[in-house]
Amino acid sequence: MTSYPSLVPGVLLRRYKRFLADVRLDSGEEVVAHCPNTGSMKAVNVPGCRVWLSPSDNPKRKLAWTWEWIELPQPDGSQALASVNTGRANRIVEAAILAGDIAPLAGYQTLKREVSVSAARLDFRLDDPDKGAAYIEVKQATLKEADGRGYFPDSVSARGTKHLQALTALAQQGERAVLLFCVAHEGIDDVAPAAHIDPVYAAALAEAVTAGVEVLAYGIILEWRADAPVAVRLARALPVRV
Repeated sequence: MTSYPSLVPGVLLRRYKRFLADVRLDSGEEVVAHCPNTGSMKAVNVPGCRVWLSPSDNPKRKLAWTWEWIELPQPDGSQALASVNTGRANRIVEAAILAGDIAPLAGYQTLKREVSVSAARLDFRLDDPDKGAAYIEVKQATLKEADGRGYFPDSVSARGTKHLQALTALAQQGERAVLLFCVAHEGIDDVAPAAHIDPVYAAALAEAVTAGVEVLAYGIILEWRADAPVAVRLARALPVRV
């Protein structure tokens, strides 16, 4: 489980210049928050929605706030939270692996972060004397399209394709290679490559699967206290449509 600092609620006014967001806090104060997301944020950048920010008292930071979550209306009238902070995905995944919440990746003795493989850097390597090694690349998925289904990526991702090619090369060499979708959107129940957005990535994923790359998807489970999420687990195994 990954814990959050004391999150502060507000309403999203706008995202701009890629890494900035204007938010009106519940106190009425309007603040500028850092938006830690390099993607298009399609379907999760919705002005007027409720959001949660994490505060920082680091004097070296230019902005004291970071945008963490957004609450999105669903077709059935319910609400679903989605993470906008892609920088937290690896920490969420690491906690889930160490807790044994991701069954296909359980039982390894050691975990190493940021592993260089040929021309790419992958997120994790697991090692065990009996199981051998497992190379893992993590991708945060939050795009829910009008058909009600989840997709990745939300914009053309040359970097994502490069990671797939590295995983494919490992699988072809007989190594265990895993692509793990961290589905950080409560309303997403399955994931597929977004061929309508990045056909090159979709083709690379199909090639990776043919080569033996494993593709997993796990969704978030949030813990609440009062009116804010305080912790998240990655423990919902979801189907992948390849």
